[in-house]
Amino acid sequence: MAGAAKRLGNDGLATVISVNSVEIPERDINIESGNYEGGNIEERQHHAAVALVVRELLRQRADGLELEGADEDTRLDAVIDHDVSVPQPDEAFCRNYYDKNRQRFRSEPLLEARHILLAAAPDDFNTLDQQRTVAEQLIERLQQDPGAFPKLAKRHSSCPSAEHGGNLGQLSRGQTVPEFEDTVLHLPEGLATRPVETRYGWHVVEIVHRVEGSQLPFEAVHERIAAYLVERSRRRAISQYLRLLASDADIGGIELEGSDSPLVQ
Repeated sequence: MAGAAKRLGNDGLATVISVNSVEIPERDINIESGNYEGGNIEERQHHAAVALVVRELLRQRADGLELEGADEDTRLDAVIDHDVSVPQPDEAFCRNYYDKNRQRFRSEPLLEARHILLAAAPDDFNTLDQQRTVAEQLIERLQQDPGAFPKLAKRHSSCPSAEHGGNLGQLSRGQTVPEFEDTVLHLPEGLATRPVETRYGWHVVEIVHRVEGSQLPFEAVHERIAAYLVERSRRRAISQYLRLLASDADIGGIELEGSDSPLVQ
């Protein structure tokens, strides 16, 4: 049988992680830590231990309520449904959110663009530096001779669009890689004065034509706003509920409070 999870306390002695005398197996924490990325091993194990403590809190509550389910996840979801009340925003509340965040509810602009791709792998730093220099030189030349774009694209670009003068056609959100769109969709018409970096290398970009997005009416986004506000309220309510469960429980061997704890997210 796997041993209980242990952590070193302030006195340097190993402490067992437990919830109301139910010990969390160390093996379970090691397995759960595989679901987390970033940080060192200790940080990933801490995230995993907190998640398993919260799960055990909910499991014990489900037992207390005598809730049944096809599996454990269903039972734990049933605890939340039983104990957590989420307020539903009315139309006035949604409209107030819309009025205060109108910039979030605009249609995306449409662009006609062309580019020259100076290809380089993300981890090939020498080539990246070289290609950026080439891109900057091409921009300088195009500032003097804008009509040379198709010729330079055909000569230098590694994109298939080179055969069409670098023309990318009409662009909107979701048609290219995010890092390209995040920059290009905000560019004004004309030649970009700096190259744009993506996972493919450096791009010399010209916005041939730009049609600005328009303000979406409240009626068009009402349901989206309501769903967002419900989810935001749900997260806050669950966080408060987990705090309450934890405060009423005897939890040993781990500190749940902190900026990275699900109890405060």
